[in-house]
Amino acid sequence: MSSIKSQLLISVEDFLQLPETKPASEYIDGKIYQKPMPQGKHSIVQTELSSTINQVGKSRQLALALTELRCTFGGRSQVPDIAVFEWLHIPVDENGEIVNRFESYPDWTIEILSPEQAANSVINKIIFCLNHGTKLGWFIDPDDRSVMVFQPEQLPEVKYGSDNLTVLDVLENWQISPADIFGWLKVK
Repeated sequence: MSSIKSQLLISVEDFLQLPETKPASEYIDGKIYQKPMPQGKHSIVQTELSSTINQVGKSRQLALALTELRCTFGGRSQVPDIAVFEWLHIPVDENGEIVNRFESYPDWTIEILSPEQAANSVINKIIFCLNHGTKLGWFIDPDDRSVMVFQPEQLPEVKYGSDNLTVLDVLENWQISPADIFGWLKVK
C-alpha cells in the first residue's frame, strides 16, 4: 500500500472532505493510501463471497455484506473489500433506509490480497478493526489458497482446503471452506 501524500499529514475530517477516488483511498495514521485496482481473482472472490453471504444473511435479516464500503471509526477511514454488518447494527436514517456514511466498524471485515499489496499492511487493517470492536476478520490470499481467520483475543488461524471457516455467530448454521471460495476462480 503506497502513500499518496506521504509528506502531508491531514485530519480524518479533512480527508472526508476530499473527492472520492477510484479505486478508493483510505485514511490511515494521518496519511492517505490508494487501494490497488482489483484484478480478476480478487474481483470474482469479492463478488461471489459478498453475494453468498447476502444469500444466507440478507433474506433472513441476519447480516448484510457490502463491498468497498467506507467505514470511518477510531480516527481512520478504511474501505474493506467486504464489510459485513449484523442486521441490528446496520445504520439507518429516520426513514428506515440505510445511511450513506458508515461511522462505525463492521462486525466482520474481509480483505482479499491483491498481487501488488503488502500482506502486513492489509493484516494491519484487520487488526485495527478487531481492536475497535469488529468480531471477525478474514484475510484471503488467492495465490496461497488460504484464509487467515482473525478473532478478538485469539491467535489467527490459517485455513486451507475443506477446513470450515469461522463465520459470524448470527450465521452459525452456514458453512463455507477455502475450497468453496477458491472454486469460484474456475470459470470452465
